[in-house]
Amino acid sequence: MPKKLVLVALVALLLGGGVWWYLHSREGDDKRLVLYGNVDIRQVSLAFTGSERIAKMNVEEGDQVKAGDVLASLDTRTLRLQIDKAQAQIAAQEQNLLRLKNGSRPEDIDRAKAQDKAARAQLDLANTQLRRLQNIRANSPGGRAVSQQDIDSATSQQKVAQAELEDRQKSLRLAQIGPRAEDIAQADAQLAAARADVALLQHNLDEADLKAPQNATVRSRLLEPGDMASPQRPVYSLALTDPKWIRAYVSETNLGQIKPGMKAQVFTDSHPDQAIDGHVGFISSVAEFTPKSVQTEELRTSLVYEVRVLVADPDNRLRLGMPATVRFADEPR
Repeated sequence: MPKKLVLVALVALLLGGGVWWYLHSREGDDKRLVLYGNVDIRQVSLAFTGSERIAKMNVEEGDQVKAGDVLASLDTRTLRLQIDKAQAQIAAQEQNLLRLKNGSRPEDIDRAKAQDKAARAQLDLANTQLRRLQNIRANSPGGRAVSQQDIDSATSQQKVAQAELEDRQKSLRLAQIGPRAEDIAQADAQLAAARADVALLQHNLDEADLKAPQNATVRSRLLEPGDMASPQRPVYSLALTDPKWIRAYVSETNLGQIKPGMKAQVFTDSHPDQAIDGHVGFISSVAEFTPKSVQTEELRTSLVYEVRVLVADPDNRLRLGMPATVRFADEPR
């Protein structure tokens, strides 16, 4: 009998210990903080930088796109014609700059010298004509053989010839010196401006393709081929696939139980048995729904703070606005 009593007592003790451990382990699990929130995803509205008619729309709502994929394209015929014109202007400016840098041709200098000699000969002829008339007038009785009008006309021709010679001399000097440094610098600047115009037009041509900035899902297709695009009219609305987070709210009394970096598991109603790993990425420093004047302890405990739990969702199970349950681990990351 004593042995049986001891055996029964031992079994009862083991059962009691097992029940105590189970209850306390459940109690420990129940103490883990659980929050309820919704999936949040960043969204992007894409628009063309220029104003032109849309030529192509390449994706539909729900399509998965990768960074760099061309989603839509503009009609680029006008841009390509403008680029051709600007490139022709560059060629003209290059030749103009080359002409200035090479200076005067030998033939130009020879022509300037010939014109200088012709002007000297014309001046000599005008001087000779004027002296001849002056001598005839001086040697004729009473100076009546040559009128004053003839003298004045010859004098004027002599002055014109002198001025023409001075002009030809300066032209020869300029031909020998060549273009000014300022003229070369101006032509060089004009060439740089023409090249910048082509670069700008080429950039506009590149921007005629609307590309996905990141991996994303197409949420909305807002325009169609033939529509007039502009920077103020979005063409597509995208939901980024990364990052994703759960936006939840924690009360002030539980705020001390979570820390940035703390591990968490996210569960959804569509996959209740498949946890998605995450961690606390943001805890708001500002309370929401805060009364203007907090006067009682009950009001203080009603304050809530936004918490964002960042998650990795390679299978793309989480959708924007989906309800989710967040269970936190005991230790921070």
